[in-house]
Amino acid sequence: MIRRQRKTAMNIRALAASDHVQWLALWRGYLAFYESDLAEDVTELTFQRLIDETEPMFALVAENQGCLIGFAHCVLHRGTWTRGDHCYLEDLFVQPDARGSGMGRALIQAVYAHADSLKCERVYWLTREDNATARALYDKVARVSGFIQYRR
Repeated sequence: MIRRQRKTAMNIRALAASDHVQWLALWRGYLAFYESDLAEDVTELTFQRLIDETEPMFALVAENQGCLIGFAHCVLHRGTWTRGDHCYLEDLFVQPDARGSGMGRALIQAVYAHADSLKCERVYWLTREDNATARALYDKVARVSGFIQYRR
């Protein structure tokens, strides 16, 4: 279980049900960045899954003076090449006016720490090839796997 932390000036903690309104604003910003639309019921289902401790997923949020400024959503799953689980960092977002504050890196480090506490053997994520700003950070905290994703 993710430890719930007290609110301080800058904080990373588990997403809570009471964060719904602020999370939704960030989620919409994330979807807009990727020029994507989701049905409202998918958005609501996603939020409910992220706060449900029985789901194989978790969410961390970055908070500054009580306001959410970013999130990391992760999906846990087994793999065929390891004994331990994998942690897929599916969504990472920091609102534009908070970028460069170190919150993206802090969220990734918090994901690493939580995955380690769960004994995950791998943490991984995908990003668009042209997402140069994010890739500048990712290149500092992880390595490129060399794999290309295919979809149906």
